[in-house]
Amino acid sequence: MLTSRDDLRMPPRLPRGWMLLGPAFVAAIAYVDPGNVAANLSGGARYGYLLVWVLVTANLMAGLVQYQSAKLGIVTGRTMPELLGERLRPNARRAFWVQAEIVAAATDLAEVIGGAIALNLLFGLPLVMGGVIVGIVSMLLLAAQSRYGQRPFESVIVGLLAIIAIGFLAGLVVNPPNAGAIVGGLLPRFDGSGSVLLAASMLGATVMPHAIYVHSALARDRHGSPFEPAARDRLLRATRWDVIIALGVAGLVNVGMLLLAAENLRGVAGTDTIDGAHAAIGAALGPVIALVFAIGLLASGLASTSVGSYAGATIMAGLLKRRIPLFVRRVVTLIPALAILAIGADPTAALVLSQVVLSFGIPFALIPLVRLTNDRRIMGVTANGPVVRVILTVIVVLVVALNLALVVLTVSNL
Repeated sequence: MLTSRDDLRMPPRLPRGWMLLGPAFVAAIAYVDPGNVAANLSGGARYGYLLVWVLVTANLMAGLVQYQSAKLGIVTGRTMPELLGERLRPNARRAFWVQAEIVAAATDLAEVIGGAIALNLLFGLPLVMGGVIVGIVSMLLLAAQSRYGQRPFESVIVGLLAIIAIGFLAGLVVNPPNAGAIVGGLLPRFDGSGSVLLAASMLGATVMPHAIYVHSALARDRHGSPFEPAARDRLLRATRWDVIIALGVAGLVNVGMLLLAAENLRGVAGTDTIDGAHAAIGAALGPVIALVFAIGLLASGLASTSVGSYAGATIMAGLLKRRIPLFVRRVVTLIPALAILAIGADPTAALVLSQVVLSFGIPFALIPLVRLTNDRRIMGVTANGPVVRVILTVIVVLVVALNLALVVLTVSNL
């Protein structure tokens, strides 16, 4: 809830322009995690440019959604899980926490597996050993965040995002995609039930539930709250640019991965796995591009699993008002990924499946966010206006409809 005017504060000197940027870049890491790599490469390799429109649409939706989450944290001084925890009955609150943690676990599974695959490609390490290394490094990143604060953590994440962008887009410089085919891919359409299932997986990899939960915490923790109206409005303007730039970079990387696969991997045998796609990229574009791609994949796994753990802690603190030691949380969330790697399951299939699980969690994050940011009792004058309400309602309907189609297709394919 909004506080009284006497509680509002105006910092003696708000940072200028670009100094206010940062939280959205941390949230944007969730949009370029290894699950995205698997889904986008699979989409391009199987269907060429057909599903470009899915990524473009999903990224536009994600930008609006992430801004709503950041706005919620800045205006109310509460994270989204905290606001939900204050409003849900005990049993409903626990049930909501369970589904949110399952989604966070699916996210972490994708990120650890992706990092393990990258270490295997780069150094030939066994996948289980790679998964353990990714977990340890992510724990060190989070420990550094706890000790040194959010700004240094953001700087590290931005650096990793730059590596990710270079790693996944370098191949487009060597062999640019067909411009006409890209334009054709912007026309919304499917090609059978398989393309719908993959589109749902791509949506789950692009509109990330845990990123919705955590962005409110990132914005609140970085900027503080509440603010005097003029300072608040300035922060919200800066936050819009933060989201536009960060999600723009993430969207470019996602589309770039699909275009890379569409142009270089279409019809090539073995490209339904990341290691197979890596080999095909090396054959088509040379070993240097393949090396850069693997480095980008490693950066993606390390950065995204750190953000995923941050999100998990935010969810638990807000809904259960409990915190567990960082080491314990990291070990617990590592277990499913290491188990999958240990039994020899197809890691790329596990990545794609994790994105399908994520898509089930999107409505549970999206619908409450829309309701909270529409409520003038919570948001005051910053509550969503009629146009934004309509757009958000359309987004919710589209996402829920696609998820229903995903359930039907998944069951029918069993």
